[in-house]
Amino acid sequence: MTGTRQTRVATSADSARATLDKAADENFPVAPFFLPRAWRDDLMAVYGFARLVDDIGDGDLAPGGADARHLGVDPADADDRLVMLDAFETDLRRVFTPDGDDTPHHPLLRGLLPAVRRCSLDPEPFAGLIAANRQDQLVRRYKTFDELLAYCELSANPVGRLVLQITGTASPERVRRSDAVCTALQIVEHLQDVTEDLARDRIYLPADDMQRFGVTEADLAAPAGSAAVRALIAYECERAGRLLDEGMPLVGSVHGRLRLLLAGFVGGGRAALAAIAAAGHDVLPGPPRPARTRLLREVGAVLRRARREG
Repeated sequence: MTGTRQTRVATSADSARATLDKAADENFPVAPFFLPRAWRDDLMAVYGFARLVDDIGDGDLAPGGADARHLGVDPADADDRLVMLDAFETDLRRVFTPDGDDTPHHPLLRGLLPAVRRCSLDPEPFAGLIAANRQDQLVRRYKTFDELLAYCELSANPVGRLVLQITGTASPERVRRSDAVCTALQIVEHLQDVTEDLARDRIYLPADDMQRFGVTEADLAAPAGSAAVRALIAYECERAGRLLDEGMPLVGSVHGRLRLLLAGFVGGGRAALAAIAAAGHDVLPGPPRPARTRLLREVGAVLRRARREG
């Protein structure tokens, strides 16, 4: 193997590893240690896909152009997010090639193959995540809450559905509850990241709600939230909280370690909402994050409720 070839292989491995390492920075545990090894492996494979597609959509790919080369894109065009997303979708189709002759080119998609085959995963959730990131390049404002919910149907809900499929617990009712939780978590993340999103020229607060509370885009660019901005954030927090409550029975419908995982998701969302409230609903100086003690208390509360209702 030549030195150049060795460098390319190392760069590719480093790029994939850097993507997976971002799991440590997520709001919620991606594949915690207490889960069965097979579940952890499959969840990390799904995370690698979801993280990479988000990085493409946000322009946060690792330097060096390794991801572009894997996808058959000239590294000079790696900044063209729509081109990269189209190439990524083409490579995704190779994961679901029936005869398996056309192997995916990107290592994170090759890493997804065992999970897809072991759990008989469908392509639709993965395609939805790509569609959400494609929409991010074309739609930067949402007029109504219903429009935002339709976006969350692509950007968040597929993840919960994949978790249910991987753990063999999917049912129509559980999917419905999972969708409510995932949409709530996506809204909470948007509320935490108002300033970061605005820097990307994206606003996920419905324009109708902004008008109702008398909030302008200039208000969102201020270093601290006005009374109107904080009232708007409180209103959206209430909506997210109701969605978490709607999805709460999902936790009690499963057992064992999966119950603990799902309680972590719901409890994490509740803890994040509490952190926003503790900041006076002022998210503009930076994303309010819950303390670990608050997170553990919320997870414990969700588990106690699940035991009562399960």
